[in-house]
Amino acid sequence: QAQLVESGGGLVQAGGSLRLSCAASGRTFSSYAMGWFRQVPGKEREFVAAIRWRDGTTYYGNSVKGRFTISRDNAKNTVYLQINSLKPEDTGVYYCAAEPVTTALRDFRSWGQGTQVTVSS
Repeated sequence: QAQLVESGGGLVQAGGSLRLSCAASGRTFSSYAMGWFRQVPGKEREFVAAIRWRDGTTYYGNSVKGRFTISRDNAKNTVYLQINSLKPEDTGVYYCAAEPVTTALRDFRSWGQGTQVTVSS
């Protein structure tokens, strides 16, 4: 199964930026796409973005369109999430995911431990 190692989270002020990284290893050959999700206590997990390895096609959740950018480095087997113009509502634990369940790319089988993003107002 795929193993995912995340980094890049932290505390930032509103309007600031962060870049999250997710390095994948193990059996990643079955994962044709990678995704990012976020979650806060008391709320459901929210889809943030996804990207297809083959052609780089990207998908974004409605709340982050125009502010977040997902990208990938195939040689490094790494996916990035550039997050700009951060708002306090972006605060949460961000999870990297692999092995999509369906082509809708809204659920995945493998997950990272998560990295905390906190946006102060």
